[in-house]
Amino acid sequence: MKFDYLKEEVGSRIADRVYDIARKFSLALDVGCGRGYIAQHLNKETVGKFFQVDIAENALKNTLEMEIPTVSVLADEEFLPFRENTFDLVVSSLSLHWVNDLPRALEQIHYVLKPDGVFIGAMFGGDTLYELRCSLQLAETEREGGFSPHVSPFTAVNDLGHLLGRAGFNTLTVDTDEIQVNYPGMFELMEDLQEWRDDGKW
Repeated sequence: MKFDYLKEEVGSRIADRVYDIARKFSLALDVGCGRGYIAQHLNKETVGKFFQVDIAENALKNTLEMEIPTVSVLADEEFLPFRENTFDLVVSSLSLHWVNDLPRALEQIHYVLKPDGVFIGAMFGGDTLYELRCSLQLAETEREGGFSPHVSPFTAVNDLGHLLGRAGFNTLTVDTDEIQVNYPGMFELMEDLQEWRDDGKW
């Protein structure tokens, strides 16, 4: 899909972080996997078996090709159907933004992760779509005398560390990557955002 470029890029960056860890993960889980944007960049030398979970059935039916043995599971990120201490590795790319209860989803990830397991995730930060949000607010304020939010709120980076700590994670590293995408105009951007929403991820 033409708007998958961002999911592809973030998926490859998460896979790079996995490769930075000098160990093999026998059992891994991708929470909110979409079409498998992380798994396609991993290999059997790094991950033995890969579980992909998504709430969107259509995404699971259209997963990308990968060399790792994979199991697809239709489930809600806030109610993971796995036992405690199951996975050596949990990854998540650009899906936690959409959950209704982020603290619960993080608690679920911590619950299914082994005590020495690794969680690597990426989500949209507080400054995402900053220019678009400012433009819409200014235009609506000029025309209507006030504004309504037209874009979903984003979690501030500072808050994310606190949420992870409350969920039980320790030895935290929270950092930011900036990906700048230029559009010729607002309507082209809105078209891509519409595609993301229709795909179940915006």
